[in-house]
Amino acid sequence: MDILSLSGFFLATIAIIVGAVLKGAGIKALGSSAAFMIVVVGTIAAIFIQTSLPVMRHALRIAGWVFRPPQIDSNSTIRKIVEWSNIARKQGLLGLEPLIERESDPFMKKGLQLVVDGSEPDTLRGIMEVELSAREHTDTAGAKVFEGMGIYAPTLGIIGAVLGLMAVMQNLADPSKLGKGIAAAFTATIYGIGLANLVFLPMASKLKSAIAAQSQAREMIIEGLIGIAQGENPRAIESRLQSFTHG
Repeated sequence: MDILSLSGFFLATIAIIVGAVLKGAGIKALGSSAAFMIVVVGTIAAIFIQTSLPVMRHALRIAGWVFRPPQIDSNSTIRKIVEWSNIARKQGLLGLEPLIERESDPFMKKGLQLVVDGSEPDTLRGIMEVELSAREHTDTAGAKVFEGMGIYAPTLGIIGAVLGLMAVMQNLADPSKLGKGIAAAFTATIYGIGLANLVFLPMASKLKSAIAAQSQAREMIIEGLIGIAQGENPRAIESRLQSFTHG
């Protein structure tokens, strides 16, 4: 569980609520069904128009990474690759074949199969880099769904404010309604800017960070598998892979 994400969402909520109270607006001022319809439902509608169904489904699947990012244990992966290298040097590449079915990670499993099949290092690199690029592209497209919502929400907030002010203008003859009407008009702006900067855009950034971490881990795996295919010394492979864990 990502404590920073949980703390961030909690603090964002507290900041808006306490800020409204301290400014004298009150918590009730934050509640507006009209603003909800225009900003929240409008943002969802906009992103539906922009996004294809497969991308939307994937975005919903990876949204949980904000709170539970994929676990990446680079040291464990390095130990596994070094172990494979030792087996390959002692028993040959075919000695790795029984390990293919035991491997749970699809990316490593595919790479190990290519090694066992005797693929040339350049061929192995080409195939695995295409696989890496495809996975990264799919995940990034999912993250961009939330980035898009962060772009649309503020604009829809402005639309909500304009619509509210239009309603106020229709009641200029009744000054008693002007104050509340103007306040209600700007609630939509709060919804739009608040959701964009406290929810959607931070989510997109967090997802992109998780995707980058996964890509780096997969690049390390590719280097390790190529080292095995080339028959490199296990210590040399381990030393090169350790460089991916620095920084």
